[in-house]
Amino acid sequence: MNIENPPKTFSEISARYPESGTGTLLGQCIDASRPLLYLSEELAQGSLRTPHEHPRGQLAWAASGVLRVNTEAGSWVVPPSHAVWITGGTRHEILVASRAAIRYLFVDPSVLDRLPDHCQVMAVTPLFRELLLRLLSYDLQQAQTGAQQRLVQVLLDELAALQPSPLYLPSGQDRRLLVVMEQLSRNPADTRTLPELAAVAGASPRTLERLFQSETGLGFQQWRSRLRLLEAVQRLNRGEGSAAVAHSLGYTSPSAFVAAFRRYFGQPPQSFGASELA
Repeated sequence: MNIENPPKTFSEISARYPESGTGTLLGQCIDASRPLLYLSEELAQGSLRTPHEHPRGQLAWAASGVLRVNTEAGSWVVPPSHAVWITGGTRHEILVASRAAIRYLFVDPSVLDRLPDHCQVMAVTPLFRELLLRLLSYDLQQAQTGAQQRLVQVLLDELAALQPSPLYLPSGQDRRLLVVMEQLSRNPADTRTLPELAAVAGASPRTLERLFQSETGLGFQQWRSRLRLLEAVQRLNRGEGSAAVAHSLGYTSPSAFVAAFRRYFGQPPQSFGASELA
C-alpha cells in the first residue's frame, strides 16, 4: 500500500482509515499510548508480503499453516507451535508455504527495549497463545479499558520470556556462496558434493567451505543439513509422514532422518506435524 503522508499515531490512523487493519499502517504507527496493535488475516498458499519495513517490532504467529520470513541475514521457518519476532526497522518479506491464519502484534518502539534486539523464532507457550487470542478478540478501534491495558502489559512480559528455537537458516553475501545456496534451496535433496558445487560456483572447494564458515558460521555440511531439516518442518506441517519426508529429502532411512531431527531440535518430527491451534 502506497500512502502519501502516512498517519503516525493510532488516533490519526483510526480517523483517516477507520476500516483499515493493514499491517502496513499499524507497523508505521508511533504511539506509546497503544504499545500493542494487532491484526488477524487469512492468506492463501503461495501468498507473499513483499519486502517492507516499519518502526514497530512485529510478532507473526500462524495459528494454522507455515510461514517463511526472509531478511538479508537469512530465513526463518515458522510452524504453528512457534512465532517469529521481527525487529523494528528490519526489511523483511513473509511467504505463506500453506494456507495460513496469521495473527500479528505490532510493538511500539517505546517498549522495544524489553524485547529481543534481533530477529528470531520462539516457541509459543499455551499461556501466551491464550493471552494473544484474548487481545485479538477486542475491537482495536475502541479505547482500551483498564483491564485491557493490564492484559497488554502481561502479554509483553510473556513475549519477552518466550524461548528462541533454532528454526533459522543464515544467508550470505558472496556471489559464489549465493549460487550454491540457491541451487540447494531449489532442491534440498541434492546430493552433489562440495567439490561438485564449488565447480558450479566458480570457486575451489576450500574457498567455498571458507565462505560458508565466515558468512554463516556453519560449515557446508552443517548448512545443508539445516536446510533439509527446515524443509522437513514445512513438509511435516503439510501432513507428510516422517518416512515420506525422509525419502524426499535424501536421507538414507526414516530412522536416520528421525535421529538427525532429534539431534538438532531435541524433539521428534511429530512434534512439528500439522496442527491448527486457533
